[in-house]
Order: sequence, then C-alpha cells, then structure tokens
Amino acid sequence: MAEWLYGRHAVEEALRAGRRKVYRVLMAEVAKGPKVGPENRLQQIEAEARRRKIVLERAPIARLDTLTRVGNHHQGVIAEVAPFEYSNVAEVVAMCKAAGSMALVLILDSLQDPQNFGTLLRSAEAAGVTAVVMLDRRQVEVTPAVVNASAGAVEHLTVCLANNLPRAIESLQEAGMWVYALQKEEGALVYTDADLSGPLGFVVGSEGKGVGRLVRERCDGALQIPMVGRIGSLNAAVAGSITLYEALRQRGALTFGT
Repeated sequence: MAEWLYGRHAVEEALRAGRRKVYRVLMAEVAKGPKVGPENRLQQIEAEARRRKIVLERAPIARLDTLTRVGNHHQGVIAEVAPFEYSNVAEVVAMCKAAGSMALVLILDSLQDPQNFGTLLRSAEAAGVTAVVMLDRRQVEVTPAVVNASAGAVEHLTVCLANNLPRAIESLQEAGMWVYALQKEEGALVYTDADLSGPLGFVVGSEGKGVGRLVRERCDGALQIPMVGRIGSLNAAVAGSITLYEALRQRGALTFGT
C-alpha cells in the first residue's frame, strides 16, 4: 500500500536515493518567490522529479494537509511512494563480511518513539553504519513520520527486521563482530575506554526499559557514558549518536562536513 512522505528533506532524499518507487510528487500552489533558501530546495525537488520522469502536480495546501494530516509539517511538498523495503539478517551478515574491520551495525531493541528513532537513524547514516537491525514487533518502523524525523536519511540506510534479536546478534558475532549493549550497569566500560576499532555492533534499548534481558545476555559486554549532572540517563538517540562517533574517531574515519 502506498504512503505519503512529507517534508522537503524527506521527499528530496527519497528521490535522490532512488530505492523505492515514487509514484508522484505534489507541491503546494504558492506564488513564486526568490530562488534562494527553502524555495530553492523546492526547485531542486521539482527538477529531480522531472529528471526521473515522475508525475509532478500542483495542489492547494489544503489537499496536502488532508493527505498527510501533519499540519504545516509537510512544508509544501509531499510524495506518494511505495512502502519502505527492509533487508533480512542474512543480507546484513553478508554486508558486514564485505565491510571487514569497518563493519558497524546499530541494533535497536524496542524503540517506540518516532522522533527518537528518526534522530538516531540520521546519526547512523551520517556515521556511515553498515546496517540497522531491529525487532519486527514492539518497535516503531520506518513510517513517514520517521522518515521526516531523520530528514530523509533513512532512505539511504539498510534497515533489517529480525524476528529474534538475540539470534540476529549471534549471527553477527559468528561473522566476527563484537556486540556491546549501551547501558549503565556494574562492570560496564566507559565508552571511550573500549576498543571500538574493529567490526562492531551497538545495541540501543527502549526509552523506558533499556536493553532487554535476553538481548543483554547475548551481548559481549556493555558500554556506559559518564554523567555528572542530576539526570539519570541520556536520550537513546543521543547515547547512540555519541557512541557511533566514538567508533568513527577510533577508526580514523572522521571527516568534516555540514
């Protein structure tokens, strides 16, 4: 069943990635303004849609509101697309073997907040993760809201649904990966003290319960981020992002961008 992506970044990245079918793009009927800033992005979307020979329509803003039901968050552009396509564990294992020592997998255990999920996916794409693996239930999936929250970054990511997360982790370990749970516990290493230079997986737990017991038992160890303030924990997306970039730093893979 088709769905409506919304927001300039989400639509633009879906077009750029070219991974799923885009049936048509709808743009709001607005007066033409200067070709700078946000308007320039709309023109880039229009040009890309025409280049790919995708149907492009002008429509009243009210129609975009009705189709997406997200208020003005659609930013004047939406796209009707095929559902997001997921990979399987075997495909991810093959990708990790091909990536060798640079393999980096983000494993998500029951994240349920779309904004949190989307933010973490954006960091994962920016950090060059090999793949994202997550449970096929009790977990928010790649919905239009998540695509928007990731600023379209998820359109460039390999995302795998696994029906057994501990078994998926075991498959990655058999392929030579070391897997850490990100959570504060007795004996957990400070994340900067761990060797994150080889093939690696990070498990980020749910916003409320953290990493599940069976998943934690399958991991090779745990990492924690030191905290000196008064709150007890970090947002899952923030913790995951910090650790991904420490892995990048240790691998000497940091580059500067915007």
